[in-house]
Amino acid sequence: MAIGIWISLFLYFALMIAIGVYAMRRATSSSEDYMLGGRALSPKVAALSAGASDMSGWLLLGLPGALFVSGLGSAWIGIGLLVGAFFNWTLVAPRLREQTVHYGNAITIPSFLANRFPTQALSLRTVSAVVIVIFFAVYTASGLVAGGKLFESAFSGIFNFGGLSDYAVGIVITLGVVLAYTVVGGFLAVSMTDFVQGCIMMLALVIMPAVVLFGEGGGGFAQASQTLNEVDPTLLSWTEGLTFIGWLSAVTWGLGYFGQPHIIVRFMAIRTLKDVPIARNIGMGWMTISLIGAVSLGVFGRAYAIRNGLDIQDPETIFIILSDLLFHPLITGFLYAALLAAVMSTISSQLLVSSSSLTEDFYRLFLRKEAGDKECVNVGRVCVILVGLVAAVIASDPNSQVLALVSNAWAGFGAAFGPLIILSLMWSRTNGAGAIAGMVAGAATVIIWISLGWNGEFMGGPGVYEIIPGFIAAWVAIMVVSLATEDAGEYQHITR
Repeated sequence: MAIGIWISLFLYFALMIAIGVYAMRRATSSSEDYMLGGRALSPKVAALSAGASDMSGWLLLGLPGALFVSGLGSAWIGIGLLVGAFFNWTLVAPRLREQTVHYGNAITIPSFLANRFPTQALSLRTVSAVVIVIFFAVYTASGLVAGGKLFESAFSGIFNFGGLSDYAVGIVITLGVVLAYTVVGGFLAVSMTDFVQGCIMMLALVIMPAVVLFGEGGGGFAQASQTLNEVDPTLLSWTEGLTFIGWLSAVTWGLGYFGQPHIIVRFMAIRTLKDVPIARNIGMGWMTISLIGAVSLGVFGRAYAIRNGLDIQDPETIFIILSDLLFHPLITGFLYAALLAAVMSTISSQLLVSSSSLTEDFYRLFLRKEAGDKECVNVGRVCVILVGLVAAVIASDPNSQVLALVSNAWAGFGAAFGPLIILSLMWSRTNGAGAIAGMVAGAATVIIWISLGWNGEFMGGPGVYEIIPGFIAAWVAIMVVSLATEDAGEYQHITR
């Protein structure tokens, strides 16, 4: 293994840990500091932190892998995400930033819901915290799978630690570095590392497709298009071979944005309300460039593989294979760091949100109501480690697919929290009973849908993405139960 790769990776790991130490000295003195960065994120940090924690390893592995296999038809996922992210920044971000302060200065999503609907506070905090921890364990596992795949593909045969496979070593190293800076530096460390990682990811997704298309062996856009048309003309079609259900399942990924705790918590932490539009513009620009790069990598990476006779066993590793094949070891190391950045930015955010819920909505609520800030910060650190270990167990199967794990967790959060967040911010008639009904209906529908296999095949036809029935069930449940029950103490006019 070339020394240049190790130099790049060592510098990346050292930078992440250094940021964690810096953040520890600035913002870990109280629960609000550790879990929300003191609500002092600048627009650029909030924007790239939200984007990087959102995209994860699926941006460099899962999405290019899907496009490698099925062509531009899978790009509708990216379009749906762009639309969903825009409305999330426009509708949810300003309202959530304002109302989490207004309703008791809430620092977690469960505590906001409890403060918003006080008559059902205990039930809401408990149910929402359980949903967060369960789905985040799966979501975090998807990131560890991506880290394991990187080490298995790029460093095959290099490691020999007590009989552990390269895949297992990748999980251990990925989780170890994330825990190092997350445990010591909390939310500020996670957000600052996200900013750096977001820059690295975007740069990698500009460099890689350009070299694949126009570098040696690429042949340019015209030659790549000709190669793909000769293999399968549908690879360059947005619609050919795509059913309406398939299209709908792809674009409705955007619905998930409204209910992702690790993303919307950035809205709660942004410095001022006036900073939200600036952050939105930065975030949408970053996301557009990154998604175009990921789509181009998947489609034209297949053309490159065909033209050069590459045997790609796992399409989700196309980024790793091309990084090793096309670049100088120092650049390859940087590209590997970009993949790890995508993985780590999401894992760290998810671990911290899970830890915050366990600390604020279980430990402080049921075990130690009188716990002080210092104690809660330390408990939060322990919870970060515990959730990370559970995720590592889930990720231990090397046959796990990144996109499949992400899609399940994304749908779970989107259905359980998405309609509830929107309606709690924008519909004053929402009450506590409706909130609980919607959360349970959304999460249960997603779990049942997956268990029955209806996301793979439905009524003899193509599967329906589980977020669609889950989102609808939650929305209907909230409105019907809220209208059918009386809870006058919670009816408040909501502005903005």
